[in-house]
Amino acid sequence: MPLPDRLRRWFAPAPDSALAQTLRRGKSGWSEAVHLLWSAWIFLTPLFGGGFGLRWVLLTALSYPLFLLLYLRALVAPARRLQPAALGMVALGLGLLPWYPSAVTYFVFGGVMLQVGCRRTALLPYLAQVAVLGLLYLGVAWWAGYPWQMWVWVPVMTLIIGIIVHVEDAAQQREDMLRLSQEEVRRLAASAERERIGRDLHDLLGHTLSLIALKLELARKLGARDPAAAAAHVAEAERVARQALAEVRSAVSGIRAADLAAELAAARLLLESAGVAFAAPPLPQALPPALQAPLALVLREAATNIARHARARAVRVALRREDGGIVLEIADDGRGGVRTEGNGLAGMRERVAALGGRLALVSPPGAGTRLRVWLPWPEDRPAAATPDGVPAAVAPEQPA
Repeated sequence: MPLPDRLRRWFAPAPDSALAQTLRRGKSGWSEAVHLLWSAWIFLTPLFGGGFGLRWVLLTALSYPLFLLLYLRALVAPARRLQPAALGMVALGLGLLPWYPSAVTYFVFGGVMLQVGCRRTALLPYLAQVAVLGLLYLGVAWWAGYPWQMWVWVPVMTLIIGIIVHVEDAAQQREDMLRLSQEEVRRLAASAERERIGRDLHDLLGHTLSLIALKLELARKLGARDPAAAAAHVAEAERVARQALAEVRSAVSGIRAADLAAELAAARLLLESAGVAFAAPPLPQALPPALQAPLALVLREAATNIARHARARAVRVALRREDGGIVLEIADDGRGGVRTEGNGLAGMRERVAALGGRLALVSPPGAGTRLRVWLPWPEDRPAAATPDGVPAAVAPEQPA
């Protein structure tokens, strides 16, 4: 195999590599290259002693390209094969350390990249590896005659940075798992809804269409002998067909009824997995389909914002009839203080306004956030009323 093809295969991102995971999250592959800015310490270290001599120039010209290749390999390698690249950076740093103080940066990069190979394991194996590498570094630094300050801060800095990156990556993995769980909830809800619709249509139309066919067959046979009886059968078939049409419309009106139910389930899963108590009313059966999708989108965006930014301990969702429409309220007890509207909130406001509704956000600092959405009730579905003529509540407001 030609060398260029072999290099392309060697640097092709593996499905479980760090770079592939970054791309799956919708981020640019260059976001991983930002960390290379820390390698600027290679060029700053001579300022603290020794200067930019000929030896430093030669060693930098030889080692820095090799470091970049090892770093790229660590990003694209499969998780089970990442450690050789990380240990290569460590070896590069330790091997050059007696003559090249800037090699400390290679050592730190290698020690931090080792945690990428421990992403699917506990933190303890990574701590053990860093402890062993720290002992090796102490031995080389002592032999090279470095001051005691460098004995301390380099291993400690490597350990601290590695732990921070490990914790951040663990949080990102939990968020990825929550997103997959939400998508699975929606998929299962959609599948269950399709099955329900199929059963309902079969139950509604199977017997009805058989009856209509029988009536029309009788009318055809009696058409010449008994026109009155034939006309009666045709009239009966017409009545049955109209009744079936009304039943089909009623069944189809619930096609989107699972949208909001799925979002409620997904919001509960997302927030409770993040340690946030979630209280919500049961979904009313009579909620028009035209209101299902916009309310579901609002709930999805609000739950995502709460999980990411609110630092809340409890969330309350209320759904009720009010002022000839439906009101959805989502309140949390988080830090509040929302002053500017991001793309998500602006998109919610635009969707609600397009339907003739209103969106209000109250978010005092330190007192949580309350999102209130009002949508008009569709004209073809008049509001249900109590015996005294007052519109009935779709669902009472639940206490937090």
